Amino acid sequence: MFGTALSQLRYGTAILRNRPIRPQDLDRIAQDLIATLAEFGEPGADSALLPGQAGSVDPAIRRTVTERSLRATARAAAQHTAYYRRTFDDLGLDPRTLTPDTWDQVPVTSKAALRSLPAAFVSAASTPALMALTTGTSGTPTTVWYSRSEVRIAVAMSTVSAVLGMGLRPRHTVAYAGCSRATLPLLNVEESVTRIGASFVQIGTVDPAVALDRLATPLGLRGKAPQITHLTVSASYLSALVEEAEQSGWKSSDFGLESVGVGGEVLSEPLRERATAALGARISTSYMMTETMPSGGTPCAEGHLHHTTEFGHLEILDPETHAPTSPGAVGIIVQTPYVPYRDCTLLLRYATGDLVRLPESPPACELAHLPATSPILGRWARPLSREVPTWSVLNLLEAEPEIPLPARYALVDDPPGPRLHVLVRRLPAAGLLGRLEERATAAGLALNAIVLHDDQASMPPTGPVRADLREHTFEVVRPATVPVASPA
Repeated sequence: MFGTALSQLRYGTAILRNRPIRPQDLDRIAQDLIATLAEFGEPGADSALLPGQAGSVDPAIRRTVTERSLRATARAAAQHTAYYRRTFDDLGLDPRTLTPDTWDQVPVTSKAALRSLPAAFVSAASTPALMALTTGTSGTPTTVWYSRSEVRIAVAMSTVSAVLGMGLRPRHTVAYAGCSRATLPLLNVEESVTRIGASFVQIGTVDPAVALDRLATPLGLRGKAPQITHLTVSASYLSALVEEAEQSGWKSSDFGLESVGVGGEVLSEPLRERATAALGARISTSYMMTETMPSGGTPCAEGHLHHTTEFGHLEILDPETHAPTSPGAVGIIVQTPYVPYRDCTLLLRYATGDLVRLPESPPACELAHLPATSPILGRWARPLSREVPTWSVLNLLEAEPEIPLPARYALVDDPPGPRLHVLVRRLPAAGLLGRLEERATAAGLALNAIVLHDDQASMPPTGPVRADLREHTFEVVRPATVPVASPA
């Protein structure tokens, strides 16, 4: 273990001094965790001190580290990227003098700026190796470049997280049902899963009937669970799986799933409950973006989303004025991923567009030492997206079996107030409309009317979801087995 201790020391020194991280040090830490697991069956007691495990840090130390990290990141961006060199020169800013209290002197970076010229954010001191694209469901795909070192660091941290957070063990098999064009998440999952000794299956966003068939099919592998045990999926594709399972007569006992990890989109509580019933698995969610990795968020038992301070600087700002958001109010997440975790595409005060609500009072949960927000409420597009956020709409719609999943809706700001247009299975649906109106009023949704449609062509345009990124296969799906009553 002496070599691992040296790796941990070198890693800690690099962070404190904002020096480049040696990927082999994180590799060694992850390998030692796996070796400990193989020998003792469970991680050691000191695993809470490993990178990314959200350990509590003295506030004075945290502030010192934050100040050093912000200065180092700003200095690297101003020296080595075209975008921030011009920004700092135009404003006469010296990155060496910035503190957390004066950080707002740095202008917020918009998605539009990154999308329009991604090369302007790439450090001239780095060696770009992997181009990662977002899915583009909320607009033009965003391009982010990663160096080989960043990829290795991300994989090592993902391995630690899979062991400690997901409880992944060699007997497990993980299926990835995200878009195959999401290169970085796909690479991360495959590498971390197989390093642990677990098995990996790439499904993609295929016909939901095909995906359910694969999840139900026995594996027949020695030393492995009989069926796929873990599934990684977007929220809208999970809803498509639930729709197929409910409509085709699948039972939760048909599957061997233990856990479904959901990311990339808003997960409503009704969908969580329906997915648990349909698939028989624990449904969990987390928060991470291609642009801001490895910064992210983890939910606590009380329902907050707690954001890591180890890998980046978090701000919650008004989406229009960029002023700090008050407790109880809704704002957008603005992130600054730290050097040395990032060395290729560098971003300062990056406006993610993801809406969250700040707690009205400090939380008292198990992660209270970390900044807390609500779960992701939706994506900022206009004032109406804050007043009637995606999370509230999905909580309203996805509780109703008469609304096909993924829920298709359009929120239109027509005088005298917003109208919610919803696709339903069939009309008339007076009972459904009455329930939706009652529940919308009880939830405080500022809607003037709810309009039901049984033909999507008659609706205003609905936004795309990740489940729409359908991949074609040549597979013939066998029908789900439905029990037949015995003759009397």
